[in-house]
Amino acid sequence: MPDVPPRQPRRRIRTWEAAALGGLLLAVVAVGALTARSQPAEPDRRGSDSATSANPYEQARRAGVQDLLNRWAGAVRGGDPAALAALFDRSAAPEFLASEIRRSEHLAAVPLADWGYEIGSDPETPVPTDLAEQLDATDVWAVPAYLRYAIEGADAGSTRKPVSLIVARRGENWTLVSDRSLPEYGRHTWRGPWDFGSVVVREVETGSRSSVVLGHSDQEELIDAIAADLADAVSSVTELWGPEWSQRALVVVSSSQEEFMEQVGADHSGSDIAAVAVSDVVEPGADSATGQRVVFSPAASERLDEDTRHSVLRHELTHVAARAATTDGSPMWMLEGFADYAGHRDADAPVGRAAPILAAAVVAHGPPTRLPVDADFTAGGERAQAAYELAWSVSAYVADRFDEPTLRELYVDLATGPVDSHELDVKLHEAVGLSASEFVTDWGRWVAEGLD
Repeated sequence: MPDVPPRQPRRRIRTWEAAALGGLLLAVVAVGALTARSQPAEPDRRGSDSATSANPYEQARRAGVQDLLNRWAGAVRGGDPAALAALFDRSAAPEFLASEIRRSEHLAAVPLADWGYEIGSDPETPVPTDLAEQLDATDVWAVPAYLRYAIEGADAGSTRKPVSLIVARRGENWTLVSDRSLPEYGRHTWRGPWDFGSVVVREVETGSRSSVVLGHSDQEELIDAIAADLADAVSSVTELWGPEWSQRALVVVSSSQEEFMEQVGADHSGSDIAAVAVSDVVEPGADSATGQRVVFSPAASERLDEDTRHSVLRHELTHVAARAATTDGSPMWMLEGFADYAGHRDADAPVGRAAPILAAAVVAHGPPTRLPVDADFTAGGERAQAAYELAWSVSAYVADRFDEPTLRELYVDLATGPVDSHELDVKLHEAVGLSASEFVTDWGRWVAEGLD
């Protein structure tokens, strides 16, 4: 774009209250760091399909098990305990059937657009020897199965989650044996909110779309607060990002650390994070993402007040809006700074109150002279807090010195994956007419002026 002359800085800038900082540090996790776990990659289907097509036994095996999976999905979704019981092997643990009946009861409150099970193309893994011997069946198979589901309104398409399934054939009939995880073989069964108790659901109109907030009765106050704010939050994010996103969301409020970790990954316990945005892996060139969720941790209800809850929700929704335009590995100072700016763009506070660690460092050592690196964000403690403050200040600087459309353009330019120093120099010059060194110098000057 043509060079844009800098405007005189405002002494008060649109940003977050000082109290918001603690909530954001709990909330902020780079969305790219989680997407690979959200949907396991599968090997090329062609090899598996060709092998199966050449083997009549394998064809019949897959067809028989897929029929079992279809009947399983129908019984769960239809709330039919008798039909469910008929699908279980006589050697299956009683708790397996009991858990499926509970799941079916809890799903009755969830507006499902899709619910099914399918056989994936992953390499086969062994059946545990002790289990195979105990079954004494005609055939036993560790099926590479997936749960496929979508929430009505909130999901544009179905997401797929792994199921560590064991099935057995007795005569001509296939039966369900176990869905317990088998970590020794790298197999895991994903559990949804309905596997952790009865589900409370709030459907919210967000513009012309429908969004959903769900959780459990012990978190009903937070669920209702998020639902009440969701339409305004979607509108605020759309003002910044533009209408080129789904403008709907599925928000999950967890009641336990186990549930939270199941939704976002085992690296995040929920004890020091307020919320995380996750999605399935985005295929190159795709204009949308499946499996997008904003997941609040069990700590959120105690650690977030009204202001920080608003900020956190907008921050995470920004990751949702920008997900299809974001490549994993892009500079975190851009990804997180942009989301922080979006979370707090309607507030008004001086830099010193908005970013106290940054302000103290400027007073002691002068303006910042480099952009934060990715390692700063994951370092923990004051170093991570400073990184987020710096990142926010970069986006606030661009929005103030230039404008919000320029900030969005810069995000799109830089969210394409890892960027080296030469690429950064080129992309900054294209977006704001400044070299990287000029950009850093002017940003530092803006921060210092904001403390006057």
